[in-house]
Amino acid sequence: MGKQYWKPGNMLYPLPAVMVSCQRPEEKPNIITVAWSGTINTNLPMLYISVRKSRYSYDIIRETGEFVVNLVTKKLVFAADYCGVRSGRDVDKFGQMKLTPLPSQTIKAPGILQSPVNIECKVKEILSLGSHDMFLSEVTSVTVDDKYIDKNGKFHLNRSGLAVYSHGEYFELGERLGKFGYSVEKPAGKRKKHKGDVYEN
Repeated sequence: MGKQYWKPGNMLYPLPAVMVSCQRPEEKPNIITVAWSGTINTNLPMLYISVRKSRYSYDIIRETGEFVVNLVTKKLVFAADYCGVRSGRDVDKFGQMKLTPLPSQTIKAPGILQSPVNIECKVKEILSLGSHDMFLSEVTSVTVDDKYIDKNGKFHLNRSGLAVYSHGEYFELGERLGKFGYSVEKPAGKRKKHKGDVYEN
């Protein structure tokens, strides 16, 4: 088996392709799709998005200090791609993609009704890093679609058909391979094995 050495680059895949909604007062809301996003902290709950300064949404987020991260499902992939390649300077993305603005609880920017999870964020710090600026942000509220909540109150997010971005392509999450901590569970005689298990009962 061989290996090739490449120049430094971003090859950390897959990534969540998220639709970030934002809005200036008295203007129509806009959506930007970003893949440079992720979790920063648990308490306070914080996440980040990284945005190029040239993007239309950059100034909106910088000026208002708020945005909503909307998770993308298989049904939303076409809209996510469109919102990533078209500019809000030229088109009304909510209107073109027939998406519904969802009023937020803690900020003025709306979420996207069709997304299973809407994460409201307030910018705490902006880091200028080169090609992108990173918006370090506090999560101030989360809205979830109750169609994925069972009678016991458990939220089954993985049943929503979540999509990810990997090396220029979109994929739907597939087969469940395990759960957090399963690698250190004591094997039980009748324990159902997960695909990918390396130990034997």
